Amino acid sequence: MSKRQASEALDELSGLDSPASKKSRFDDYNKSLTPLSTIENGDDQQREPAPENGAGNGDRVEAEDYSEEEDEVEERAPIRQSAPTAGYDDLYLDTIDRNVLDFDFEKLCSVTLSNINVYACLVCGKYFQGRGPKSHAYFHALDEDHHVFINMSTQKVYVLPEGYEVKSKSLDDIKYVSDPRYTRQEVAEFDRKPRTSWTLAGKEYTPGFVGMNNIKENDYLNVVVQALSHVSPLRNYFLLEDFSAAPELVKRTSILFRKIWNPRAFKAHVSPHELLQEISLQSNKRFTLTTQSDPVDFLSWFLNHLHLGLGGSKTKPGSSVIQRIFQGKLKVESQAITARTDTQQDRLRFEEAADVKVDIARFLLLTLDLPPTPLFQDEQERNIIPQVPLTTLLAKYNGVTAQELNAQRRRYRLMHPLPPFLLLHIKRFSHNRFVAERNPTIVTFDARSSLDLAPFVEPPAEGGGQGAGGPIWYDLVANVVHEAVRAREDVADSAVGEERKTWKVQLRDKATGEWVVAQDLFVEKIRSELLYLGESYLQVWERRRGPGPGESEKGKGRG
Repeated sequence: MSKRQASEALDELSGLDSPASKKSRFDDYNKSLTPLSTIENGDDQQREPAPENGAGNGDRVEAEDYSEEEDEVEERAPIRQSAPTAGYDDLYLDTIDRNVLDFDFEKLCSVTLSNINVYACLVCGKYFQGRGPKSHAYFHALDEDHHVFINMSTQKVYVLPEGYEVKSKSLDDIKYVSDPRYTRQEVAEFDRKPRTSWTLAGKEYTPGFVGMNNIKENDYLNVVVQALSHVSPLRNYFLLEDFSAAPELVKRTSILFRKIWNPRAFKAHVSPHELLQEISLQSNKRFTLTTQSDPVDFLSWFLNHLHLGLGGSKTKPGSSVIQRIFQGKLKVESQAITARTDTQQDRLRFEEAADVKVDIARFLLLTLDLPPTPLFQDEQERNIIPQVPLTTLLAKYNGVTAQELNAQRRRYRLMHPLPPFLLLHIKRFSHNRFVAERNPTIVTFDARSSLDLAPFVEPPAEGGGQGAGGPIWYDLVANVVHEAVRAREDVADSAVGEERKTWKVQLRDKATGEWVVAQDLFVEKIRSELLYLGESYLQVWERRRGPGPGESEKGKGRG
């Protein structure tokens, strides 16, 4: 059989390329599985064509790895906005819960316990550090869907995770509660005009007369801070001055004073937790919130450290506002006691020493000694509580009454000029090696009238001076009262328990003339004629200014 002839010569086809191989139907099969919506949107037009010669498994793995790397890059560089989107300025602001906000506690991150760059979540009230893409506040915003945060140092509000600042007038009340600021006109009206404010819950309260949280055993600190916050010149100083560069103790004291007098507070009480933490650190845990201490011991420590923190000197008197308000001078006369035996009477007889040593001492508070409690019952066979007038206790400083201590006889006399405010400590507790005793003697005084200290002051030199030829009047500002409470424990059908101390403070409202008693979170009014019935322990007296132009005889307090 003869061979079939070719239709075309091979020489003519030598310059042509070889025909393309047929495409695999695999691509067509994948295309048939593509959803119709994807094809309609034109997504498959953007799909890269499959390799003509058939890609191996390795090529597909590389493509998958590349897509995963793209996703990781997107996660590392989240979108951050410098300003809110147009028309969405108030986004997330409706999620803020003002009822849970409490800026009284120490500004520490709830995760790292760091106090650097702390933000507060305005939805749940927790503190977190930073607001960057890797910060705890950023993760909190993603995990809990809480988006509004405030910087506790700059008072700026941000939305996370977008990261832009919110500038809205609706947030001014939160910024004010976090860091209250006052003008001189507002501070000057605190003691002149009666004021009434309301909390978020509609509870009525008076600025400056709010409760303080007793976290465990810090009522001794509460009464001291409440009393000092009503010393007008000291209060005005801490409310108006800028303490951004001051030591932490001074800064936190100023913040607490400003929150006590806040007329736009969310709650009718404050917490001294932030100040307590700093005091515990500075005092090497001598004063803590878990152990009750003596208010006078704490007051002495507190005033001296505030004096040093405000730039005061240890040797130069009047070098800080603390000393200018409370420090006075005291003349101390001391003489040695000599004794010889009288052979006729067979007894010891004391002789007056020939030389008397006179010293001038400075004080921040005066100590008053109570007479010993009676050992026997009264005529009706009932235990009595003795009473003593305050002027009787002040006779210790008249320059005539002598006290014997360590083989020396001493006499005390106040000197001009008296300080604007007097701190009186009524000594009730005595401690020895075996037992601690409390003197329940009641100190009587009339809070409705003033106290004249002219009989206890050294007469001024010729030429007049303070109190020359007239009385020196002082008005009561605050009275810290001790109250003994017995904790009952029923053991074997008998009530036993230890006696514990509680402290409360009585404060005078200068704007209305009324008195208020504050014990931890409880604040209520009290009649002025009933103030002396408690066991007074610490009193703050303010020197009355003389009547000036347009002023009544009972002028307002100094400062």
